[in-house]
Amino acid sequence: MERITLARALAMGREEARALDRDSPKGRLRSTPPGRDRLFIRAEGCRLWDDQGQVYLDFAGQGGTLSLGHNPAPVLEAVRLVAERPNLLQVGLDPVMSALMQNLAALAPEALARPLLTASGREAIRAAVGLARRATGRPRILVCEGASSDLSLDSWAAEPPPAETPTAAAPVAETAATATSAPPGTGLAAVPYGDLAALEEALAGREVAAFVVEPIQVEAGVLLPPPGYLQRARTLCRERGTLFIVDERRTGLGRTGTLFACQAEGIEPDILCLGPSLGGGVEPLGAVLTTEALWRQATARREGRWIETLLPEVGTRAAAAGLATLESLLDEGLPARAAELGAYLLARLESLQAEHHTVVKAVRGRGFLVGLEFEDVRSWATRLPFGGRGAFGPGGLATWVAGELLQRHRMLTHPVQPQVLLLAPPLTIGRNEIDQVVDALGQVLAGARPGWSLAVRSALTGLRHLRGGSPS
Repeated sequence: MERITLARALAMGREEARALDRDSPKGRLRSTPPGRDRLFIRAEGCRLWDDQGQVYLDFAGQGGTLSLGHNPAPVLEAVRLVAERPNLLQVGLDPVMSALMQNLAALAPEALARPLLTASGREAIRAAVGLARRATGRPRILVCEGASSDLSLDSWAAEPPPAETPTAAAPVAETAATATSAPPGTGLAAVPYGDLAALEEALAGREVAAFVVEPIQVEAGVLLPPPGYLQRARTLCRERGTLFIVDERRTGLGRTGTLFACQAEGIEPDILCLGPSLGGGVEPLGAVLTTEALWRQATARREGRWIETLLPEVGTRAAAAGLATLESLLDEGLPARAAELGAYLLARLESLQAEHHTVVKAVRGRGFLVGLEFEDVRSWATRLPFGGRGAFGPGGLATWVAGELLQRHRMLTHPVQPQVLLLAPPLTIGRNEIDQVVDALGQVLAGARPGWSLAVRSALTGLRHLRGGSPS
């Protein structure tokens, strides 16, 4: 296999890059949809530039993790300032990392005074589970059905129960509420999101180390919990001796209008997890915040190398990026901005829903984490002679709308479900950009009404995609 230098990779045009992507190990694992394989060569704020000189508006924000947009200047400058320092070092002092941990402790809910840095959001979840199992001596972990995509069953299966489990606890009885496809013996169960009765039943055996829950389920379709659900879930966990872990990898750091989404719900978790938005989109970074008492309880037993797996494995550059990200979020008042402009975005989308009620089923979200749920029109689309079964492709109407926004308006959005489109722009987005996207959505939805015009447009869109055509 030929080796490729960085200089050559940077100099590639679209066709060569497309062929490389298709033939590389990455391409064999994840194919890029035809017509959407743009080659972006520059990014700044909420905009991207491709190799053809076209400018795109990013309203996907990497699934909501680009809080400051692409290549934020303060974060890039912070990384530059520490460029000559050792990035990874097992000995010596690292005031940059210590400062980030102190700032996280100062900003988090009051009791969460013990932060732990990780190299990714997924590692943050794994570390949180390790802490919970260690502190409680219980092997089982409870999650919600439809949790974020990288909160996978395989990840949980790879995390063994603690060696010092006091007794061989019997598995929680599998019911319709707790059934999961997890391999036997992983200690994993799942309950429906928002179902307190199912949660109470799953916790009844007092064998669950932790319940992991998202304040808003993004990948499941931007689902908000019923009012009071999180507070009652917190109480149930406390009564059963189960730790309450809040997964804020997608909702944290201002995206929903408060610094942490759990603050708006009036709850204080035992463990809080943060994800890649902490690195400002420049450096990979995650974090776990817990209480001092829980940390001491989890680390009281020091046999083996378990403690080393929870030590910070991030570098000085990532810590500097985290410091700059927090500073920008606070100095620019971005959480409050997300609350104000997010309400404006929701109001405009609700007006759009009223106008296109035969296509748009629901609009929901908080701050700059918003989902549009479309009606499932694939049933009638199969009767259209031009559209046929492939009118919207395998992804449903959300994928079709996203493709139209990209092709015709040069706007990036993210289908998280076949019928749900996620809008999660950088928190620095302005009112004018919001208007542009909503107006473009209106134009796209005007062509998404059941009828012949949609069949023709769908067929033309499919042909343009197959040809890899540029936006009109």
